[in-house]
Amino acid sequence: MRLGVLDIGSNTVHMLLVDAHPGASPIPFASHKLPLQLLKFMDETGGISEIGQRMLIDFISEASLFAVEHHAEDLLAFATSAIRESSNGPTVLERVSVETGIRLAELSGPEEAAATFFAVRRWYGWGAGNILNLDIGGGSFELAIGADERPDFAVSLPLGAGRLTRDRLRGDPPERTAVEATREHIRATLAGSLESIFEFAAPTFVAGTSKSFRSLARINGAAQQSAGPYAARELKLVDLTGRTTRLSRMKISARVRLPGVSSVRAEQLLAAALVAEEAMTGLGIDSIQICPWALREGLLLQRFDHLNKE
Repeated sequence: MRLGVLDIGSNTVHMLLVDAHPGASPIPFASHKLPLQLLKFMDETGGISEIGQRMLIDFISEASLFAVEHHAEDLLAFATSAIRESSNGPTVLERVSVETGIRLAELSGPEEAAATFFAVRRWYGWGAGNILNLDIGGGSFELAIGADERPDFAVSLPLGAGRLTRDRLRGDPPERTAVEATREHIRATLAGSLESIFEFAAPTFVAGTSKSFRSLARINGAAQQSAGPYAARELKLVDLTGRTTRLSRMKISARVRLPGVSSVRAEQLLAAALVAEEAMTGLGIDSIQICPWALREGLLLQRFDHLNKE
């Protein structure tokens, strides 16, 4: 069957159409997306502005028609931290439903972390053992660890690359004092969650999901996108540490010329590198394997598992 997956993220709003059935790997068919960056449409009250709401609703209307035109049989629609943490999130969700007919499921932070972990487990299989997964989004940073399909511990923290860039890394490039203050903020925010993770068995496999991790791996020598999803991609802490220092001194116009870095990611790349470096250092991780599946695939696979039980 053909299924539409509508993902309302902090950086990108994305309709992905996949062909799949229970027990099979989902195969992407077509996609329609927009780098909306909802975090940039937050007003002084912490809510999504009228302009941001209008752009979101217009995209969802387009995406719905896109799904119909390509004969999608079902639709999975969800929203993450940008909606979840906005002061008018419930109002925005209701307005989307009224004006488009699409009801977005609002994922909690732990649900988002757990669904992403599920995708990682399915990609690497049981042979990966005890998995620790890290995911850097635009609005939040997720951590999850466990030896089963559901994590033993899953948490979401307000350390998204877009959020940190907007709130703490102004300037092009930002001042050195701002970069160091952001490091301290990341360490302090991570501290409690890292202590919780240390209570579990040490991971036998560490994965990184999200476009941010893929971009960081790519600029440090990992295979380009054209190599396909099965190409092994790794991000080493020793490489990341030196790269983070260089990124902190680069203008956005220089970052965008790095391999595999879009204009949206260029702006947020320093923040992503800081989060990745501090998390890896705090966890004692030397390297991360980049997983091509993440939240969308996790929710999709969970949906098909549910259908298979009916």
